[in-house]
Amino acid sequence: MKRNEGIITFGGNPLTISGNMIEVGVQAPDFTALNNDLAPVKLSNFDGKIRIISAMPSIDTSVCAAQTRKFNVEATNHENVVVLTISMDLPFALKRFCGAEGIEKAITLSDSKGREFAEKYGFMIEELGLLARGVVVVDQNGKVVHVEYVSEVTNEPNYEKALQAVKNLQ
Repeated sequence: MKRNEGIITFGGNPLTISGNMIEVGVQAPDFTALNNDLAPVKLSNFDGKIRIISAMPSIDTSVCAAQTRKFNVEATNHENVVVLTISMDLPFALKRFCGAEGIEKAITLSDSKGREFAEKYGFMIEELGLLARGVVVVDQNGKVVHVEYVSEVTNEPNYEKALQAVKNLQ
């Protein structure tokens, strides 16, 4: 497993990110995570759709909550787009948040069991056991067309760039 040190910070302190950092132009590796009902969900379940993968450390932080709300709204504005919000949070916490916040379009997934997404996409923060913040956009054919690893975990992603990548596919 590959390790990337210091490219992502938390409060200005460098972190170690493990896994294979994904790049634009590659085929998106399939992964399995758990949905809010503890059922396994694969990225390939959404083949033929544009997929926004919104990675975050924990739903119980203000930045992660804002990121989830933003992509939930955006999911309703585009045809043939699915938003997969993924974290290490347990499915129970994700379900509680979605119920309290009225999140109905974004699909929240927990990578806490198999950590497949963290490893295959290079989002694992070794020091914290959490996912780094970022966005991956996958086209209808499974090709990665946009990747952002947010350099400071406490910052929000660049929504406009991710959404422009989606618009370019429609």
